[in-house]
Amino acid sequence: MRTIILVSTLLLGLPAMPAGHGGIDVEVVSSHPEQVSGGDALVRVRLGHGARPSRLTILRNGEDVTSAFKPAGGALVGLVGGLVEGRNTITARARPFSGSLTLRNHPISGPIFAGPKQYPFVCKTERAGLGPPVADNTAGQGYRVEGGWSRDCFAPTVTDRLYRSTGGQFKPMPAEGRPEDMSRTTTLDGRTVDFVVARERGVINRFLYSIAVLEDAWNKRAIYRFDGGVAIGHDQGTLGGSHLDAHGLGKGYAILHSSGTRTSTHYNLILGGETALMVKERFVERYGEPLYTVGVGGSGGGIQQYIYGQNHGSRVIDAAIPQYSYPDMVTQTIHVGDCELLERYMDQNPQRWARWDDRTALIGLNASDTVANPYTRRPGATECVIGWRGLTPLSMNPKWTDDNDPEWAKMDPPGVKDTVHWTHWEDVKHVYGVGPDGYARSTWDNVGVQYGLKALTDGVLTPAEFLDLNAKAGSWKEAGQMVQEGCPFVPSACPGDFDPWSARNMNLGDPAPRRTGDPVAIRNVQRSGLVFRGDIDLPIIDWRHYLEEELDMHNSHQSFATRQRMLDHDRDARNQVIWFTDARPDGARFDQTPEALAVMDEWMANIRKHPHKGVARNKPALAVDRCFATDGSQLAAGPDVWAGVLDRRAPGACTKAFPLYSTSRIVAGGPIEGGVYKCDLQPVSRAVARGLYGSWKPSPAERARLEQIFPTGVCDY
Repeated sequence: MRTIILVSTLLLGLPAMPAGHGGIDVEVVSSHPEQVSGGDALVRVRLGHGARPSRLTILRNGEDVTSAFKPAGGALVGLVGGLVEGRNTITARARPFSGSLTLRNHPISGPIFAGPKQYPFVCKTERAGLGPPVADNTAGQGYRVEGGWSRDCFAPTVTDRLYRSTGGQFKPMPAEGRPEDMSRTTTLDGRTVDFVVARERGVINRFLYSIAVLEDAWNKRAIYRFDGGVAIGHDQGTLGGSHLDAHGLGKGYAILHSSGTRTSTHYNLILGGETALMVKERFVERYGEPLYTVGVGGSGGGIQQYIYGQNHGSRVIDAAIPQYSYPDMVTQTIHVGDCELLERYMDQNPQRWARWDDRTALIGLNASDTVANPYTRRPGATECVIGWRGLTPLSMNPKWTDDNDPEWAKMDPPGVKDTVHWTHWEDVKHVYGVGPDGYARSTWDNVGVQYGLKALTDGVLTPAEFLDLNAKAGSWKEAGQMVQEGCPFVPSACPGDFDPWSARNMNLGDPAPRRTGDPVAIRNVQRSGLVFRGDIDLPIIDWRHYLEEELDMHNSHQSFATRQRMLDHDRDARNQVIWFTDARPDGARFDQTPEALAVMDEWMANIRKHPHKGVARNKPALAVDRCFATDGSQLAAGPDVWAGVLDRRAPGACTKAFPLYSTSRIVAGGPIEGGVYKCDLQPVSRAVARGLYGSWKPSPAERARLEQIFPTGVCDY
């Protein structure tokens, strides 16, 4: 009998299992069993000792699908199609043994777990070269197409072949012959081949997707390219240029990409994570399991890697190269919401704040007397102005959006765009909740926040200035009270109705009221998966150009805010390394991404070889904190180069070379990791008794003024 089992196993290409591994194991390779989509799943069947392959039968809901399975990696693997929506059972039998698995299949249009679909929703399949979307609704509502309306923007899958020219462009591959300008490329595993790419495009979870692979030269690794930007949804989006990542494709990586994982399409990262899982599922079903998938992408693309790595582990990416990153988007709204309040206050006091460099004392972010200001057309600006202006109304004002896409003219009923509440809160209202006024609940809060507190204790602000600032800074109105923006956000209002601060939507006065964040919204978002809590165990190379002197919005301290959250979670951030590349004085010149990919490949190889060591103990020599000159040459490396940022040690070599800035909430006494939606409050008398104001000992009149400004108390961080 043992001889028969061995012969049968060898005939199928399966090694005999060691004794003690009896029975049959059935598992889904392409997704979580409860999160299958599109009607098919890649399934693996492992036979234990005693299970005879010659007697194996595999059933889908009772129907024989054994012929779909082939030997692979010591098991049988097959793409099982024909799944019904909802519950399905895969059963493998080799008498007397059997194993089964229950799957839950969802439509390719979603949702799986991301909540209700968002409507209205604009289709972009024609713009993407996929043709018009398929009509899926006849109720007279949606995107108008021939034969009716499309609400889910589906279009059939399109495949094509491209080649990389010697001039650096991707061009359609002719049906016959080899183009004269065809380039060649050498893959990560040493093969030199024609640079020809096989590409698949289609619609998954209502968003456009692309899977591109170097033809006949896949290196068994994948890159998921995530893109950044800021948008409020209701749009299918477009594919970004990163879907044809020339470096990655040239090295043989498969490139996964979706318009639904570009934050320039939406910032609902619950939906984005769902989309990423579905795109990864499609890739695995077609190409099989990669050795690993590494995320690459900047800004919102970096945020997605931290959020999806936290929420989904290695099911989307096995490793991350976040660039220009933040811990998450939603906690950035806390201090970014202060920007225009403080800028308006300083602009209304030009004599005191004539020097732009001085403004860092209030906003924490960098400022410059020499950087050109597009709003004044004179030198002098801050990061609030250059990096963040316009994002406060885009996130908070339901009456305004900068999306003037002509595709909205194809929506039925006409004018449906005017019914949308254009806010970030509304975009993810199933998380934040909807208040009694019909608007999505908002987390933004500045009750008790003492703007400029550090500037006061450092002697930069006088007590009188500190009191005046906090009395007049103000807050934001409730969504239902907001009105349309003026110039420059609404061009037709220019030039007379100039209001770059959105002051018309502020609560002002003396003392101006502060805004209380909705406690339901705060509670909901903190447990939603939109906030990065530091719970991530993937290999991470966090890289950015140092752009502080450009007043770029991607402020450098954010890498360390992320690290501190990781330390707060479990006191261990050894799986993250931080790299800076200088961009002074003439802007970014060198891309460290290829080096990061090479180091990550070695890191992942170590993990495959020594899985028992985990992530941190498998780090290769170059997977350490580092900083680089503008030409990409290394300045310093090692565990101490960033000393002094998150500890009290003397500044390390990189810390000294790259000065960090902060935020308005850090200036007000908050922690570097941010994320405090609503601070604990303490009475003014207790703050005074604790010496919170440094050398300033408020007089009775000054204490009375503090209590007038902060009737419920001041922040106790």
